[in-house]
Amino acid sequence: MTPFKAVLVALATATVTAAHAADCPRKDALGTSRVLTVDPKAYPRVGLKSFPQTLPLADKEVVLTFDDGPFPATTSKVLAALASECVKATFFLIGRNAAANPAMVKKIAAEGHSIGHHTWSHQPLDRIGQTRALEEIDRGIAADEAALRGTETRVPSTPFFRFPGFASTPALLDTLQSRGIAVFGTDLWASDWNPMTPDQQLQLLTARLEGQGKGIILLHDPKAQTARMLPAFLQYLKRNGYKVVHLVASQTAQNSSHDR
Repeated sequence: MTPFKAVLVALATATVTAAHAADCPRKDALGTSRVLTVDPKAYPRVGLKSFPQTLPLADKEVVLTFDDGPFPATTSKVLAALASECVKATFFLIGRNAAANPAMVKKIAAEGHSIGHHTWSHQPLDRIGQTRALEEIDRGIAADEAALRGTETRVPSTPFFRFPGFASTPALLDTLQSRGIAVFGTDLWASDWNPMTPDQQLQLLTARLEGQGKGIILLHDPKAQTARMLPAFLQYLKRNGYKVVHLVASQTAQNSSHDR
């Protein structure tokens, strides 16, 4: 590793070990292994499905992310499964869903999960032009922040964003980077936008994880099959020696974003 790269990693990743005994009532729970602090200046775009770089994870470390919520009927079940195993995740919210379900947004945050952003209405941003795309992004962030904190602002308290369908453009990527917002792709997914049974989804996801060995995982909390599959997947992670890493934004990134 070059000295420059070492500096970037240091900026991007300050880690702490989760206090399992103090924070988790179940001694045999999977738990959250560590917290990874992400600085968008060092990691502006991550996820090998879309970009050449991903987060600095060790073998058998995974990051759990959920898109398209909140949707109370299923998001509540996802939260219950995560709480049962004392696991923290990142939720990329659709703004109109957040506006319709502010209590669920607050619940996600109150349970210690990170909240990222996923536009207002999940339009493919590469097809609607730069101006409309930025309006979709900013309206979504404002709705998420209003649901979470009671104040509309296009400045995200956690500067994490994921493009619907990973449909970015170079201009949009540059704009988000200039605003200090990290763009998340993913390293693997469960294809849970396709109808399948929870067992089929579990087999598909675990096979992909075994092949890759680590990474950012994309799931969708509004999907009933995902909510039903999740407890078994968390048990699989525990049985097979995987560790869950929780993402938070660096204080520097939060302050920089708030200054814009």
